[in-house]
Amino acid sequence: MVRNSLKYVSWKDYKAVTSGLKMVYQAPTEEAALMALDKFAEAWDDKYPQISKSWRTHWENLNTFFGYPPDIRKAIYTTNAIESVNSVIRAAIKKRKVFPTDDSVRKVVYLAIKDASKKWSMPIQNWRLAMSRFIIEFGDRLSDHL
Repeated sequence: MVRNSLKYVSWKDYKAVTSGLKMVYQAPTEEAALMALDKFAEAWDDKYPQISKSWRTHWENLNTFFGYPPDIRKAIYTTNAIESVNSVIRAAIKKRKVFPTDDSVRKVVYLAIKDASKKWSMPIQNWRLAMSRFIIEFGDRLSDHL
């Protein structure tokens, strides 16, 4: 959602808008997140009204994260595999503007994913805290997988 929000933001406002959105999605409760979104809207709606409008439109889907404890939310934010794969592919393709054949595109994507997969073996930050929280919250579902 953050990346989608930043699609139309000027580079000079990028850091400030990002930090404002960070206050929303890292808020401890849903109420605090809504207050942070209101504060964000006050600051940025004159320049980028579509951002807060989009967050409010999709709030029903976004607010589900606030039902999880902070340790689990952090694990969800930092381990989004689909986002990771997409960013690797996007970066590899952006470096090369023209591809002579379809096969060359496949090779570039394959090599980019192969190279990036070496980094994916690194442990997830604060995984033990998140895992203990997963066990507390979902122990009955995890017992077969531990």
